[in-house]
Amino acid sequence: MEFTRYLQLLDADCDRLRAAAVRDLAAPVPSCPGWTASDLLFHVGEVFLHKVEAMRLNGWPDPWPPEPDPDEPAGYFDRGLRELRAEFAARKPEDASFTWYAPDRTVGFWIRRMALETVVHRVDAELAAGVPITPIPDDLALDGIDEVLVAFLAYVAATWPDELGEALTAADGRAVAIEAGGRRWTVRMAPSGIDISDDAEAHAVVSGPAQETLLWLWGRGDDAALKVSGDEEAVRRLRVLLKAATQ
Repeated sequence: MEFTRYLQLLDADCDRLRAAAVRDLAAPVPSCPGWTASDLLFHVGEVFLHKVEAMRLNGWPDPWPPEPDPDEPAGYFDRGLRELRAEFAARKPEDASFTWYAPDRTVGFWIRRMALETVVHRVDAELAAGVPITPIPDDLALDGIDEVLVAFLAYVAATWPDELGEALTAADGRAVAIEAGGRRWTVRMAPSGIDISDDAEAHAVVSGPAQETLLWLWGRGDDAALKVSGDEEAVRRLRVLLKAATQ
């Protein structure tokens, strides 16, 4: 995807997220147990500010988080978005930047990451408000599927395997294929790591529309929205690994 496309979608989803969340700041967020819409606004605002500081400092900000912000939740969200937009406007996507993902240490990584972070939390806000979920464009949803499988699941397994615990060490090489939008990702899970390929062989297949598949991978959907066939244990292990890799 073009970086201008990511930025356009980021702006649109931020507008939707804010509008949905402020309808009732005390509304529980069903996809984030224990959170309210107010918590969601603070969280996303803090994520934005954290990434701004990572770009400015070329490293993780420490100490973090900052002292509680006196702004009300929407104001804090607005501040984070304002600073994030300014930082992106002052840099080029190809400029060097600290990131947690060694294969891509550029500002463009954060542009993509923040667009994909925001669309998932925009859905959270809409669920909290009880309004229809605005459709996620297929290009963004498919890109998000690739990101969560490659940049989160496989990379975390290779770089910080302890974070995946027994779910990884007990894996036995079985594979689950994810199919959406005419694309296929075969996720092979073994103690030595997680391999993502377009290999046709898999012990189970999870398939469906791009939006529903993305949300399922992020723990925002259930099997009812998708077609799930084959080895149920392999699918359960994938869900456990995804939860550990994305928390």
